[in-house]
Amino acid sequence: MTRYGAQFGPDITFLGVPPCDWADPTSYTGADVVILGAPFDGGTSHRPGTRFGPQYIRQSCYLPHDGSRPSLALRVDGLRDLTVLDAGDVEMFSGDAARSVRDLQQAVHTVAATGAIPLVLGGDHTIAWPDAAGVAQHLGQGRISMLHFDAHADTGNIEFGSLIGHGQPMRRLIESGAVRGDRFLQIGLRGYWPPPDTLTWMAQQRMRSYEMSEIGVRGLNQCLSEAFETATNDCDGVFLSVDIDVCDPGHAPGTGTPEPGGLTARELLDSVRRIAYELPVVGIDLVEVSPPYDHAEITSFLANRVVLEALSGIARRRRDQQDGTTWDPSRPLLDGR
Repeated sequence: MTRYGAQFGPDITFLGVPPCDWADPTSYTGADVVILGAPFDGGTSHRPGTRFGPQYIRQSCYLPHDGSRPSLALRVDGLRDLTVLDAGDVEMFSGDAARSVRDLQQAVHTVAATGAIPLVLGGDHTIAWPDAAGVAQHLGQGRISMLHFDAHADTGNIEFGSLIGHGQPMRRLIESGAVRGDRFLQIGLRGYWPPPDTLTWMAQQRMRSYEMSEIGVRGLNQCLSEAFETATNDCDGVFLSVDIDVCDPGHAPGTGTPEPGGLTARELLDSVRRIAYELPVVGIDLVEVSPPYDHAEITSFLANRVVLEALSGIARRRRDQQDGTTWDPSRPLLDGR
C-alpha cells in the first residue's frame, strides 16, 4: 500500500521527521514511535473542526521543520534520540463512525505489534476508544492502565442516539475489557457534566477521577504521584490520552467544548513530561484541537509542545535507564549535565 499522507492539506510530517506507511510495517522497522493522524470529528457534540487538528499539530512551530528539537530541560532531542516516524493520516470518514473507529484500531494495533509506541493526533475524543483498544489488542486486555487528561469524563452511554462519540469512548473501553475501570485515572475534570447516573456507573467501575477542586486543594503533583501508583500496579504499560480542553480556555481556546477553570499550559506540559519520564508509556493520543476556533494558533502550538514533551520524556527515560543516570529538574541549565 502506498502511503496515504494527510487527509486534509499537504502531506507534511510532524516537524519534518521521516515518513512511513502504517500499512507497511517494514517501512518503520526499528522505530521507537510512529505518529498517526486521526482526522475524525464525526463524534463531536458541539463545535466541529478537529478533523483539521492533525495537520495543525504537525506544522505549528516557529522553528525549522528539520526533524530535530533539543529539549532545554531534559537535554535530549526527542526527534533524534528516538527513531520517530510519521505514518500520515488514517483515512477516516466523519459520516461513518463505525468504519472509522474500526480502521483506526487496525492501524494502531499494526503499529503497536512492531514494538513501536503509537502516538495518535486527533481528531475528537472518539478516537481514544480504538487507540487504547489497539494497544490492548497487542499487550493484552486489561493489561494497560489509562491516564486521561480532560475537562470531561467521556463516560456517557448513548449520546444523540449513538454508542460512538466523543462523550463515550471511556465507557466503551471499560465495557470492552480493553482497560480496567480500577486502572482508569482521570485528571482535570470540572464543570457540569456528566449527570449523577453516569457518576454512579463510574463509581461502580472503581474509576478514579481528580476533579479540579481536589487538584486545587491537594496540588497537581501530589495527585499525579498518587495516580502513578495505581497506574503502574498490576499493569504492563500506561496509555496517555490528552484532551486539550483539560486546559483553561484562556490557554487552549481552539477546542469544541471549552470549560473554564482548567489547568494552565505549563501544568499540562509538566504533567506530560513527568508521565513520559517516570512511567512505561505504551501509547499516546492528543485530541480535540479545533483550528477553526483557535486564535493565533495558541492551541495548536500548545498541542505541538505536548507531543514534544512526551517524546523528550521518553527519550530521557531511556537514556537514564541505559546510563544509570537520573534527570534532576532542579539543577541549573548551564552546569554541563
